[in-house]
Amino acid sequence: MTFRQIKETCLYVQDLDRTTQFYTQVLELEVIGQVADRHVFFRVGNSVLLCFNAQATKESKDLPPHFGQGQLHLAFECEPEEYEPWKDKLRQAAIAIEHEQPWPHGRKSCYFRDPDQHLLEIVMPGMWDK
Repeated sequence: MTFRQIKETCLYVQDLDRTTQFYTQVLELEVIGQVADRHVFFRVGNSVLLCFNAQATKESKDLPPHFGQGQLHLAFECEPEEYEPWKDKLRQAAIAIEHEQPWPHGRKSCYFRDPDQHLLEIVMPGMWDK
């Protein structure tokens, strides 16, 4: 048996309105689920980014509690020709690019922070190819 992909990943955030604004306006993600003061879910290609209010989901009775803290990391993949426009969009939104990393075979990635200081990365396809 093998897994096909990571279907969803989650971040724990302090302010769901601020999170929604950042991920919809800056990263252009579509909201696919939302419960006030609890969570907001975004479509990312074939995957889903879950953003939870950690305190609200810590007390969950319907599902196992979702809770975490600290600055987490995730990477968004874009087509090579969209990499520079994404960097430009971040700069236009006054979001600092903390680091740009060259990878083998001419691939690149750049690192930046969301409003909760999670470390986000935009990567070109093939970074993990053999």
